[in-house]
Amino acid sequence: MSAATMVESVAQTLALKIRNRTARVGVIGLGYVGCPLAVEFAKAGFSVTGLDLLEDKVAGINAGRSHIQDVPDSEIRDLVEAKKLRATTDYSVLAEMDTVSICVPTPLRKTKDPDMSFIVSACEQLSRYMHPGMLIVLESTTYPGTTDEVLLPMLQKADVQVGKDFFLCFSPERVDPGNPTYQTANIPKVVGGVTKECSTMGALFYSQALKTVVPVSSTQVAEMVKLLENTFRMINIGLVNEIAMMCDRMGISVWEVIDAAATKPFGFMPFYPGPGLGGHCIPIDPFYLSWKSKQAGVEARFIDLAGYINGQMPHFVVDKIQGVLNDHSKPVRGSHVHILGVAYKRDIDDVRESPALDMIHLLSCRGAKVTFSDPHVARIRVDGGKELLAQETLQTCSEADCVVIVTDHAAFDYAAILDCSKAIVDTRNALKGRVSPKISRL
Repeated sequence: MSAATMVESVAQTLALKIRNRTARVGVIGLGYVGCPLAVEFAKAGFSVTGLDLLEDKVAGINAGRSHIQDVPDSEIRDLVEAKKLRATTDYSVLAEMDTVSICVPTPLRKTKDPDMSFIVSACEQLSRYMHPGMLIVLESTTYPGTTDEVLLPMLQKADVQVGKDFFLCFSPERVDPGNPTYQTANIPKVVGGVTKECSTMGALFYSQALKTVVPVSSTQVAEMVKLLENTFRMINIGLVNEIAMMCDRMGISVWEVIDAAATKPFGFMPFYPGPGLGGHCIPIDPFYLSWKSKQAGVEARFIDLAGYINGQMPHFVVDKIQGVLNDHSKPVRGSHVHILGVAYKRDIDDVRESPALDMIHLLSCRGAKVTFSDPHVARIRVDGGKELLAQETLQTCSEADCVVIVTDHAAFDYAAILDCSKAIVDTRNALKGRVSPKISRL
């Protein structure tokens, strides 16, 4: 058999397995990206194995329990019982896989440079077990060049060539936790490969389980897509947060300004201010781009400025709380401040990078007694590990000197909260339309 025929055979064999759903799918990392992805491919008829280092998470999935809010227990249970989904901590199962999706965390270090340790660790394990005819896709958000500069050298060997013996792609995750309309199955999936053959294989793979696939010409384009999306949001949120601070000084309602501006049918897209950015994506991802652009000799001035403004919002809100307490002849020290909502966004249970945590820290440093209520979060850890437990909402609101709406969960009874509270700082315009001397809006 000629070399060309062997190459064609490797690609054709993998493509056939993908098309007839006999490809064995591996997913490294079973968090908010990996778990829903594994479920969608299992629902499409593939045999899926999820890998994670956390034994409790693995045991839960194998017992039919979901640890992801957007994935019901019933889906996990049905797929496990049908033997379409399993989880393990044993990386040696990668030797059995035809496709492997890497969905591990990519945090920033304190110095604002990317922490690649989770990706490197996953690739070290993968390189031990990879074999010809394997498709590997990185989904973890990172800087442009990661797939080609970090993964490819670790995976490609003298006798194993990318685009011929194995296929390597990047496909940015676009998960929006708590979104009832757009979830993994129907969010368009961008994919770019190291070679044209890699892109083709990656697009074929995703098209089996997801509604829309958008192939692009390279891994760098796919990596930049994710960073553009979240940098766009971060900068526009930074702009509207700065406008909110301006309006506050001038006695203008920023919420009324935005609502009126949004009536323009072209050239304007409404963004809304808040107490700060949260979650893994928007507060983190733009700094991957900033870090990479500095290596290329370009200062990412918009990103750095927007990051500074957004980072100041918890301080701005705490100053506003101090002003409200002062109007009631109370100092911050010794006052009871009750936080409504500690998740980073409405109707989810995720507290990663939540501005509520920063506010609790800042208020505690000023001597306030801080409590919280959240229908989705039972406990949080603050200030080096101290645990705070969620309190009953209305009773605690009535006892507090100031109530702060940080996350506007739908489950909160805002009319009752307004009725029983002494003073409220509303950072989300949750009390829109209500008029009361108790309310101080962002």
